[in-house]
Amino acid sequence: MPSRPLRIATINANGIRAAFRKGMGAWLENRDVDILAIQEVRATTEDLQALLGDEWDVVHDPATAKGRAGVAIASRHRAAIHRVELGPGDMDTAGRWLEADYEVDGTVLTVVSAYVHSGEAGTQKQVDKLAFLDAVEARLPELQKHNELAVVMGDLNVGHRTLDIRNWKGNVKRAGFLPQERAYFDRILGAEDDPRYNDGAGLGWVDVGRRAAGEVDGPYTWWSWRGKAFDNDSGWRIDYQLATPALAAKVAAYAVDRAAAYDERWSDHTPVVVDYAL
Repeated sequence: MPSRPLRIATINANGIRAAFRKGMGAWLENRDVDILAIQEVRATTEDLQALLGDEWDVVHDPATAKGRAGVAIASRHRAAIHRVELGPGDMDTAGRWLEADYEVDGTVLTVVSAYVHSGEAGTQKQVDKLAFLDAVEARLPELQKHNELAVVMGDLNVGHRTLDIRNWKGNVKRAGFLPQERAYFDRILGAEDDPRYNDGAGLGWVDVGRRAAGEVDGPYTWWSWRGKAFDNDSGWRIDYQLATPALAAKVAAYAVDRAAAYDERWSDHTPVVVDYAL
């Protein structure tokens, strides 16, 4: 890996084979990414490796149900797997949580590719989503204890604040913007000395995107394929890089690689790319 800032990207590919047919390979070839977290792989490990090429080391946790979910991390350097399970033993997290450690110029970095359930208010899907978020919240302190340089990234399927959804007023009762879901992010991102977050119950992780963008709408990372959502920038910011404070202090650049036009999109999500000066 290079001594320049380390470039880490995350993307929900919405099916890696379809994404490559539409242009993901060209994006990856030109973006100089060192570590890539992928969600909704929806393919075999062999398919994934063939698409990326031999220069990439690939770790992959496919979903239990064939053709669903699936998370992966691809890197220019070989990974040491740390953990792929999350939560109680009876929780099916296959294809939704994958951790790997990488050594970069003598420094160990822990990377997580995560795909939170989309959920559906009032259904078992929402129960499963909240159970998964419970497990994530419990895991994060353990992850930081394991390594103070850690990043959890991926499609987390929650818009944390009103800045993160263009039409937030129309979505206050929908999964992805429910108060109970957003409260998880309050706790994950809250600091002990920040009175805005649950009277000091925060875990202290940093939303790299919000810190970089400031108090502005978006920048959004997902738009529906339907209607004029993309053209009108009526999107959601649900793809994150959440970093430990020590790693967040090393952020050198942040970008959302929004396609120039609707017909140039290769996923309904867009890559989130961060440079870390390790």
